[in-house]
Amino acid sequence: MTERVVVVGAGQMGNGIAHVFALHGHAVTMIDVHPHALKKGRATIEGNLARQVKKGAIDDAAREAALSRIVESTDLASAADAGLVIEAATEQSDLKFRIFAELDRLAAPGAILASNTSSISITAIAGRTAHPERVIGMHFMNPVPVMQLVEVIRGLATSDATTHRVMELAQSLGKTPVEVNDFPGFVSNRVLMPMINEAAYCLMEGVGTAEAIDTVMKLGMNHPIGPLALADLIGLDTCVAILEVLQDGLGDDKYRPCPLLKKYVAAGWLGRKSGRGFYGYGQPDGR
Repeated sequence: MTERVVVVGAGQMGNGIAHVFALHGHAVTMIDVHPHALKKGRATIEGNLARQVKKGAIDDAAREAALSRIVESTDLASAADAGLVIEAATEQSDLKFRIFAELDRLAAPGAILASNTSSISITAIAGRTAHPERVIGMHFMNPVPVMQLVEVIRGLATSDATTHRVMELAQSLGKTPVEVNDFPGFVSNRVLMPMINEAAYCLMEGVGTAEAIDTVMKLGMNHPIGPLALADLIGLDTCVAILEVLQDGLGDDKYRPCPLLKKYVAAGWLGRKSGRGFYGYGQPDGR
């Protein structure tokens, strides 16, 4: 059964989440405070749907239908009649806490409030609401239309009914949901980020070039993409934010962000979205 879905955030993850829900028959409202981000997010969806048509994954009718199901808004009050709200804002605790406090006030009774956070505590997010049993993590992987995994994170108070519904919804999108518990970084980033961080240390210490480090991991470990190229795809600012959550939450300095990572972020070298990170990507295309 389809239901109306609201996605808060029109960036890299938010527009991908809106894309997959719309393609599977859901009416979707994509919310962002920046009109430019909404325009860019819709253009990204249009381009990705066109690529799916070109590859034969969907036909023109499915593309047109999906686009017709997506509307944009700059007003969080547009979440008022949704059955599911997915927050996909920047990976900053204070921002997510404010959004969830507001969503708790605005959302319909019984609505599920999900976060696409890649590391921040679902229990802490849920603590900003009056109904923590309806709050859950729904962590999609990037790029959302392509990647199959959805990491479903239960907070301390998340109900069985909420978890079951989100698992069902993820499966209905053709995804594979995996249920995990609420610890810093969950499973995905607790394992991934130390690898990216160590690759950055290898580069900083002159063990190898970025190309050499990534080639070793691709050809030697059978990874489809090297850790430094992957960091550029994720966003170096997001990598630093996740590593800081891991360091603070687990109290272990092995998660301390590599100084080179922090230097690149300070310089505005955020990866693909800014046009430069460990590699160059031509003209900046960030928000």
